[in-house]
Amino acid sequence: MTPAGNWSCLTAAAQGGAGSVYFGVGPWNMRAHAAHNFSREDLPKIVRFCRQHGMHSYLTVNTVFYDEDVQAVKELLQDAKQAGVSAVIASDMAAILEARALGLEVHISTQLNISNVQALAYYAQYAEVVVLARELTLPQIAHIAQQIKEQNITGPSGRLVRLELFCHGALCMAVSGKCYLSLHQYNKSANRGSCYQICRRAYTVTDNETGAQLQVDNQYIMSPADLCTVAFLDKILEAGIDVLKIEGRARSAEYVKTTTSVYRQAVQAVQEGVFTPELGKEWEEQLKTVFNRGFWGGYYLGEKLGVWSQAYGNKATRKKTYVGYVTNYYAKPGVAQVKVEAVPLHKGENIIIIGPTTGVLEDTIREIHVLTQTSPAESAPQGTECTFPVGGKVRKGDKLFKVELSDHFR
Repeated sequence: MTPAGNWSCLTAAAQGGAGSVYFGVGPWNMRAHAAHNFSREDLPKIVRFCRQHGMHSYLTVNTVFYDEDVQAVKELLQDAKQAGVSAVIASDMAAILEARALGLEVHISTQLNISNVQALAYYAQYAEVVVLARELTLPQIAHIAQQIKEQNITGPSGRLVRLELFCHGALCMAVSGKCYLSLHQYNKSANRGSCYQICRRAYTVTDNETGAQLQVDNQYIMSPADLCTVAFLDKILEAGIDVLKIEGRARSAEYVKTTTSVYRQAVQAVQEGVFTPELGKEWEEQLKTVFNRGFWGGYYLGEKLGVWSQAYGNKATRKKTYVGYVTNYYAKPGVAQVKVEAVPLHKGENIIIIGPTTGVLEDTIREIHVLTQTSPAESAPQGTECTFPVGGKVRKGDKLFKVELSDHFR
């Protein structure tokens, strides 16, 4: 299950082999501030795209609601029902009850912090899928999965409730994301989709008695490193998890494609009986090439304390630099025409082209032709237009980036 914060990410999810995608519409989701969310008018097109690519479509409606919000949420859910959305992910009982009244399938969000069988059994009367709390250990998860079978805990459809678990992506310092820092600092509630990620910054500690200050060094003590479970994915599946969820609706299309593809490969390896820790390490290196704050396995293996980021922001082993945008595509020869805006483009460089219907196309510049020159060139300077062969269809307006090792890995 893959995040889709915009059309490019939705296409990238399909390219990576996602079985389902989750997305937000307007202000009624936990990434309303951070992601380029879809509009209500997009819903039929999203559903149509997902069906064409064999994916389920899940609408996140998982913020806290006030009385004045309920009518708007109800209208959104009516649109989702009419569009044919596969299910909604919710935590507020107002959204859960409205969705069930419309006959929409409900999945319980991690914001409800389901950590035991009794709580799961209660919400099962409303939901087919429960996203478990990220603070559970694998033995605790296995116990819940076993009790679902032994107690025959079923959802509204009569089928056994399925368990969903976050397998990759950002972690929050607060249990189930219940954080109030943004509300305190900016009067913007993270629980209503307006997290400003204040926890990710560096801080200085002040002694109120003396005024002495100490800068907390080497660790961003409120910013957990990212979750990465690919090295022990076999144990997660053995515990009884049905759905693996990748976090990242505010992240880039290449993040979506890479993480989806890697975890798809890992799941297939487990199913085919060829999964090994060595393969897990190889996949982890692939995951390091896209946005991350460093990795740890979360609490699933019994960790009592979080692992904190060692630096601010992105620690990806590769960085992408914006070059320009596609001005034309010639289908028969498979050639892209690009306006070079920001930095020169050189022969031999690795590139990524990203667009709403292109998704993510990765390639290497094998030859360049600058439009003002008659012979092939070694590079295309800023301000010029150039053409080069690409290994797939691109569209006018797609953005071109060159990709290279990050500075701290050179």
